[in-house]
Amino acid sequence: MQAPSPTRTIVEALTHAIVEHRLQPGTKLAEQKLADHFGVSRTLVRQALFQLAQKHLVRMEPARGAFVAAPDAVEARQVFQVRRLLEAEVVREFIRNVTPAKIKALGVLAQILRDLVSRSSLITLMYQRDSFAAHSQEEHVELVKALAAKDEKRAVKLMDEHLQHVEQSLAFDRTVPSHDIALALA
Repeated sequence: MQAPSPTRTIVEALTHAIVEHRLQPGTKLAEQKLADHFGVSRTLVRQALFQLAQKHLVRMEPARGAFVAAPDAVEARQVFQVRRLLEAEVVREFIRNVTPAKIKALGVLAQILRDLVSRSSLITLMYQRDSFAAHSQEEHVELVKALAAKDEKRAVKLMDEHLQHVEQSLAFDRTVPSHDIALALA
């Protein structure tokens, strides 16, 4: 298997840091600092940041640099609306008689969903109330039970309800902290 390119390595590392809430929304992503951290040129870092900007995980500001995206409330609602639609279809495809062709179709949906989940992670980091995490875990358990029972109707309903609950747990008036990039990537 071929080793990932340096640009891909940077994209993956920053994506993981964002999704795992180690990089806070609004954090400045200094090209030279990243180049030093990864032992690459600023050109490769710039390419990685551009790819992340295309996925809406980073925002590029002329003459200011790159920053971890900080989605607003409108975008947050739109992301969850799209997730509800896509994830309901993912659940339906999973539960129906699984064939290699359906698994391939599920893979395509999962790739599309990966970017949305990354953006959702930013949104929940910024806005989600701390008390929701335990309730969310219980919902995941119930969803897995419905999937195991191949209960399509219940699984789709549970997925939709879960995403609605996540969205309802968002407090759009909260202050967002920021962190140092070196700590987030360590």
